[in-house]
Amino acid sequence: MNILGIDTSCDDTSAAVVAGGEKVLSNIVNSQVTLHHPFGGVVPELASREHLRNLVPVVQEALTGAGLEMGALGGIAVTIGPGLVGALLVGLSYAKALAYVHRIPLVGINHLEGHILSIFLEREVPPFPFVALTVSGGHTSLYEVKGVGDYILLGQTLDDAAGEAFDKVAKILGLGYPGGPVIEKAAQHGDEAAINFPRAHLAPDSLDFSFSGLKTAVSLFVKAWRDSAEVELTGTLPPPHQYLVFERTVPSAIVKAEFEKDVIEDMLSLTGQLKRWVEISRSSEKPVDVERWEALSYFGLADVVFTQNEEKRRRLDELKRELSEIESLLQEEER
Repeated sequence: MNILGIDTSCDDTSAAVVAGGEKVLSNIVNSQVTLHHPFGGVVPELASREHLRNLVPVVQEALTGAGLEMGALGGIAVTIGPGLVGALLVGLSYAKALAYVHRIPLVGINHLEGHILSIFLEREVPPFPFVALTVSGGHTSLYEVKGVGDYILLGQTLDDAAGEAFDKVAKILGLGYPGGPVIEKAAQHGDEAAINFPRAHLAPDSLDFSFSGLKTAVSLFVKAWRDSAEVELTGTLPPPHQYLVFERTVPSAIVKAEFEKDVIEDMLSLTGQLKRWVEISRSSEKPVDVERWEALSYFGLADVVFTQNEEKRRRLDELKRELSEIESLLQEEER
């Protein structure tokens, strides 16, 4: 069965055709980054109007790229949330009209569920249950995925999502919008050990995230540097040509390198949390919830829907090995 997917949840107008739930025949994305860049973020009204202009040609291009006509579709899937209300309305209204005119079944999709299940478009897919880390725009959440449509929220951000934190720090550094790509690129020329930003320490058994304090720490650091141009660092600064300089010599690549490292490590701190659960179990008369541990440990972490670059993949592989060791320790304890 060929399915046409439509997404207008935020600032990208997207359409794709998937065959048999496994093969992507076409995937067209019209970005609005240039439109929203002067405002430092997405302007909902502008996003909605741009969707109105772009949605029809984007869908047509997706069908053309797949080599299909509307009559060859077995269904239409459209994002119904979460997202910007006006933007969602554009995509939903168009999808409903298409489905009605061509008498094609229509299904509404939660786009976070789409992120979770996108792992099944890969060559190697995980067995159920597994854990998925979704890092998408205004959402940073950790789910136990028991099956299609069966999800348990294990943890989520208590304030800023990771993407929002990147955008806000980029604004502090005068880098514009969107912040993620420019911070990642500049951080490659920085020293992630040069500055120690504080981390949020939540409850011992919490799997939630918090990035607001880290964002504030970056803001205060930059302000102090601008005011005095002298901030005590924990490491040695690289030569001037190795980092970007703006205003009163703020080493922005260093700031970005440390910020990116902190955000990523916070999102991957699940391993450390699981270690603490094992330690608590061994030192307390009341053991941790074994069923919850098994649900969390039985996923291999390769199934986390998160990373796209080799360095992060390498770190995920290291975490997989650590989790395997932890699971072995727990099994020994049970015996």
